[in-house]
Amino acid sequence: MTRATLPGVVPVENDDENTKKKNNKKNNKRKMKTKIAAKIIDEELHTLKKKYYASASGRSLKETISSKKDTIISDKKTRGKFERAMELDESAALENARRERYLSMEPSGVLEAETEKGERTWRFQQSEIIAHVDVNAKKKAFDLRLEGSGPYRSVDFSPNGQHLVIGGSGDGGHVANVEWNKHKLLSEIYLDENKDDENMREVGVIPAVKCVKYLHNTEFFAVAQTKYTYIYDKRGLEIHRLDKHRDVFAMDFLPKHFLLTTVGREGIVRWQDTTHGEIVAEHRTKLGKCSVLRRSEYNAVTHLGHSNGTVTLWSPNQGQALVKMLCHRGRVNALALDQSGRYMATTGLDCQIKVWDLRKYQELHAYYAPTEVKAMDISQRGMLAISYGSRVQIWNEALTTKAKSPYLNHQFVNGSKVFDVKFCPYEDVLAVGHSKGVTNILVPGSGEPNYDTFVANPFETKNQRREMEVAKLLDKLPSEMIQLDPNAIGQLRDVPKEVQKERREAALRAEMEAKMKQREKNESKTKMKGKNRASKRYRKKQINVIDDKMMAKLEAKKAREEGYKKRANEQGRAKPGVRAGAASDAPRKPDDAPDALRRFYK
Repeated sequence: MTRATLPGVVPVENDDENTKKKNNKKNNKRKMKTKIAAKIIDEELHTLKKKYYASASGRSLKETISSKKDTIISDKKTRGKFERAMELDESAALENARRERYLSMEPSGVLEAETEKGERTWRFQQSEIIAHVDVNAKKKAFDLRLEGSGPYRSVDFSPNGQHLVIGGSGDGGHVANVEWNKHKLLSEIYLDENKDDENMREVGVIPAVKCVKYLHNTEFFAVAQTKYTYIYDKRGLEIHRLDKHRDVFAMDFLPKHFLLTTVGREGIVRWQDTTHGEIVAEHRTKLGKCSVLRRSEYNAVTHLGHSNGTVTLWSPNQGQALVKMLCHRGRVNALALDQSGRYMATTGLDCQIKVWDLRKYQELHAYYAPTEVKAMDISQRGMLAISYGSRVQIWNEALTTKAKSPYLNHQFVNGSKVFDVKFCPYEDVLAVGHSKGVTNILVPGSGEPNYDTFVANPFETKNQRREMEVAKLLDKLPSEMIQLDPNAIGQLRDVPKEVQKERREAALRAEMEAKMKQREKNESKTKMKGKNRASKRYRKKQINVIDDKMMAKLEAKKAREEGYKKRANEQGRAKPGVRAGAASDAPRKPDDAPDALRRFYK
C-alpha cells in the first residue's frame, strides 16, 4: 500500500530511514579513508621494497628479465622455475619492507618528563623508577655487594642477554657466571692468582682479572688473567689455556667468524679461531701497550684505542692499520660503536667525549666531562652510557644530534668507583661494575624489544641452543671476508665509461712504448750483426768435439810445430812472427831491422 499525501504537503521520513542514510554516509567515508590509507601504505611499501631486491640496481627479478631482449623461455619447466623465483623475490622484498615500516612505528618506551612543571628525566632516581614499574621489571634491578672481591673491572652479557659474567680483581681474582633474570648462580671461581705465582710483581699493580667475555653462546666464556688467557665452561671448569695470549688487557669475540680477538701489553692484536684453535693472524701495532678494544657489528673490523690519542682499525687480512684516526690529545680511555656501524664514541685523557661518523671519519660533535671518563657503552637503541668517578650518565639521541642534557643520572655512594658499564641486549638494563660489586640499573628504552630468533633468542631451550650452534658453525664466515666495506664482497665493480676510456688509452700508450723500446733494441742488435752469427756459434761448439778430422788437425799442427823448431835449430829460421831460438846459429837482430824479418834473428 502507498501512503497518501495531501497536496502541497511534504511527507516526513521515518527516523529509521534517516539513521540508515547517515550510517551509510559514515561507512562510505570510512571506506574511502581506508582506501586512501591503504593506497598510501602501498606506495610506501613499493618505495621501501626497492632496496631489498636481490639486484644492485633496485629492480625486481621480473623487471630485470623483462628489460632484456629475447627473454622468451620456450621450455615449460625452466619457465616455471623462473616464475617461482620471481614470486619469491617479490614476496621477500615486500616482507622486509613491511617489517621496516611497522617496526619503526613502535614507540621506544623512553621516560618522558613534563617540562612545563619543571621535570627533567635526569633528576629521576632509580628508586622512583623502580616504584612505578611492574613486578618483573623490579626484579631486573639488583645490587650485588661483593666488597672483598672487588673492584669488578669487567662485566659482560651473553649474546641473548640472559646470562651475566663478572670478573673481580680482589682476593686473588673472582669470576662468577650468573643467570641474572632468575637470580641463579651457575658457577663461581676463586682464582688465587697472586698467591700461586712466586714471580708475581707486587699485589695490586696488575689486576688478577682484567677482562671477561662470552663466546658464541652461554656455554663458554674467556677470562684474561694475570699472565695468560683461559677459557672456562658454564660450570667453571678450565677448558683451555691460551699461552700465546699473554698479558691481555682487552678482548672481544666475533660471533659470525668464531674469532677471539685480544690485545695487551705487547701491543700485538691477535685473532684466534675457537673452532680449531689456530691463530688466524697477529699484527704488531707498533704503538705500545693497548687496553681498549671493540669490534664493529657492521663489518667485524677491530677498533683499538692507543696511548698517543689515536684509534686504529684492524683486519686479520692486512698487516697494517686500515684506518688511523687522531681522536684525542692524550690516552684513549674507552670507545664504543653503535649497532649500525656508522657512529663511534671515544673518550680520552683530555676529558672529552667525541662522536665520530665512520662513513666520513669526521668528528660530529663533542661533550665535556668534569673528569676522565673510564668506561662507555652504546645500547641497541643508540643510548650512550658513560662513567667517571662514582657517577654513571646515560645520554639519549646523543649520537645523531648534540644532546643538551643527559637522559638519566645515577650516583653511587660510599665511594664506589665505577670501572665498567655494559648494556644488556633485548632488556632495558645497564650493568655497572664498581669497586664494591656489581649493580643493575633500569634504563627504559635502551634495549631492542623486537628480537630475531635466528640471531639471538632470549627464550631458547637446550635443544634450540644446540641447533643454533650447529647452524652458526655451518654459516661461519671466513676471516678473509673482514674488510671495511662488507657490501663489496661478491659484487663486480661498475667502472664508469670515462674511466674505462682512460684505462684503454693508458694501455694503448703503454703498448706503443713497449713496441718502441723493442724496436730500438732490435736496431742496436742490427748494428752488431755478424758478431754472433750462426756459423761462429757452430765453430765454438765444434771446438770441444773430438773426431777424426779434429785428430788430423791436431797431428798436423804438432808436425808444423816440430818442423818450426827443427828449422830454427838447423837453419836459424823460426816460424813467422816468432824469433829464432837462443840455441840456433841465427845472428842477433840489429836495431834498424824491420819486425817482419825478426824470425831470421835471435
